[in-house]
Amino acid sequence: MSEQNLQEIASLSRTRKIIKKYNLKLKKSLGQNFLINANILQKIIKAAKVDQTTNVLEIGPGIGALTEYLARTSHQVLAFEIDQRMLPVLTETLNPYKNVTIINQDILKIDLKQEISKFFADHSFKVVANLPYYVTTPIIMHLIKSKLDIEQMVIMIQKEVGERISAKPGSKVYGSLSIAVQYFMKAHIIFAVPKTVFIPKPNVDSVILSLTKHRAPAVLVKNEKAFFYLIKASFAKRRKTLWNNLVYAYGKEQKIQNKLINALESSKIDPKRRAETLTIQEFVTLSNAIFALFSFMWITNL
Repeated sequence: MSEQNLQEIASLSRTRKIIKKYNLKLKKSLGQNFLINANILQKIIKAAKVDQTTNVLEIGPGIGALTEYLARTSHQVLAFEIDQRMLPVLTETLNPYKNVTIINQDILKIDLKQEISKFFADHSFKVVANLPYYVTTPIIMHLIKSKLDIEQMVIMIQKEVGERISAKPGSKVYGSLSIAVQYFMKAHIIFAVPKTVFIPKPNVDSVILSLTKHRAPAVLVKNEKAFFYLIKASFAKRRKTLWNNLVYAYGKEQKIQNKLINALESSKIDPKRRAETLTIQEFVTLSNAIFALFSFMWITNL
């Protein structure tokens, strides 16, 4: 076995050799920063509880540092890589592993449910990935809204975004993104990842975020479109009261204001509160009250 094959991909020397061999010009637009710390990878695998029975979906494998660890420990890995230049690199670096499939497609532009069913059939899987930072939120929401049987997501994302997603009511960073994700998933940060363990070094630190499905919400929304409209409207101007944001979003006509007052009263929510103080449960209750009071056609045409 050659010296190159003995070295893990997630090492500074091996990564530099790969970049030089393939003359890779790393694109900031694709968030290409390669992890060169094996200890971080081991902690990710442990956090995701990957074993020989686990099917794994990876997004943005790059040159295969995390993929290599996933291949060693899981049953099967399906990875989506948008950058065609990485395909010959991955063919080389992952050659020893026969349980890895690389698909050169943008995960945001495919029927994900259909693609997943080809590889994992009706079996559940986990998402373990170092997500490209420029499309972190769209990817997370795409995965959630695809209604896939995802056991858990363990993803590396920008620290700031991770803090926003996992934020609790009352926090300065609690907002529409927190609620959009937490309505569907339980979110918590597992550990921090410093910028120094990447090449090239990014401008921001990262975190490993765990997302797991709720068994069932305590209160179900009557209309998700109406719910997310309310969330967006409530946080439109963070310094404004909930009431000011609602009037701005739904309308200033007296008959509309009367319905909003009734919805707030029935939900036992003080209109003088700010959106960041409301729990997801309270937003669900308020959304259901608004949906019940406004006409079905009006609310669904928002």
